[in-house]
Amino acid sequence: MTAPNTPNLVHGGLVLIDPATSAVQRVIALQYNPNTLTRSLQVHGAGKDTADRSEVLRLTGPPTETIKLEAELDAVDQLEFAPNGASRVGIFPQLAALETLIYPTSAQLSANHAREQAGTLEILPMETPLALFVWSAQRIVPVRVTEFSVTEEAFDASLNPIQAKVSLGLRVLTIDDAGYTHRAGSLFMTYLQQKERLAATNPPAGLDALGITGIP
Repeated sequence: MTAPNTPNLVHGGLVLIDPATSAVQRVIALQYNPNTLTRSLQVHGAGKDTADRSEVLRLTGPPTETIKLEAELDAVDQLEFAPNGASRVGIFPQLAALETLIYPTSAQLSANHAREQAGTLEILPMETPLALFVWSAQRIVPVRVTEFSVTEEAFDASLNPIQAKVSLGLRVLTIDDAGYTHRAGSLFMTYLQQKERLAATNPPAGLDALGITGIP
């Protein structure tokens, strides 16, 4: 966790947008930037499950990228600002903002119940806003929350949580998940193109850097 007295010029966080219009619905900035971010990429190779040797170098699509982080929440820094409610409800608002990422809205649940009562034969699963994980201007990726856990560590006299750690697991959405025409697909392509531009700026190395003069 970044020290409370250290100014954070840029915060990581999540942005919820309308997948059809790209209108920003909500911005969730992390109170403190975690010191670590864990990412894993699972390769999708054509030769993985086949004996066809001609497929050994082929890729079937983008890798499955997952992101894990632990965010810390603390009401202490907010207690001096009474209007924000921290003195009355602790960090419940921050927790609720994160937790509602994985809930359908009460309005959606009520609407589906009304459809069931009316005898609607097919009720579609409820759609959430598109979540974007933002970790600097170079990393804006469409994601889906796959893991969520909260450890509440301290409480006030009314048992409102005032300190907590939230562990988030995110899965990057690719064109394989959303297609090219969906907003998530276009944002993924922008993310991939940014990777390619950054890779192109990496200084090239010669074979001598590896202690060899040529390929046998």
